Amino acid sequence: MSTYEPDRVTAVPLRGARLDLEPLRLDHAAETARALADPALHTFIGGAPLPEPELRARYERLLAGPPDPTTTSWCNWVLRLRETGAAVGTVQATVTPGGAEIAWVVGTPWQGRGLAREAAVLLAAWLRERGAPALVAHVHPEHHASAAVARAAGLAPTEQFEDGERRWEWRG
Repeated sequence: MSTYEPDRVTAVPLRGARLDLEPLRLDHAAETARALADPALHTFIGGAPLPEPELRARYERLLAGPPDPTTTSWCNWVLRLRETGAAVGTVQATVTPGGAEIAWVVGTPWQGRGLAREAAVLLAAWLRERGAPALVAHVHPEHHASAAVARAAGLAPTEQFEDGERRWEWRG
């Protein structure tokens, strides 16, 4: 893409060293509900794991797209560990004219292996290749593992906070 056009950025399959990032589909809901079922995943972000029917409804909303698709794209992927074929987490990007806000989550059984890092670095590189002028993530100040992922993806912490989370950003 020669110019950055957020309304034309759509999730495509991405391949990392150990992970395949599959564009989100409705049939991912059962698998990801199991992968993300540990309440400990919500220690820093609040809420609780969604059961499969609620996650499927959420995926339906995401796949329907944003309220204004002329200025925003929602790109969502399921992380699949190539070695076992297991769905182990998700990454997402909300793409707007100002850049993209990114987020990641890896299920508890697969944490500590660098998978979130691999996925976030891959996602950030893909967005930069498409001309994103900025990348942003919000990380709880006590979530050191997630801060390390943000740093690996090329983001730096700012002094801005939103809902108790520190804003991390990269500007091209």
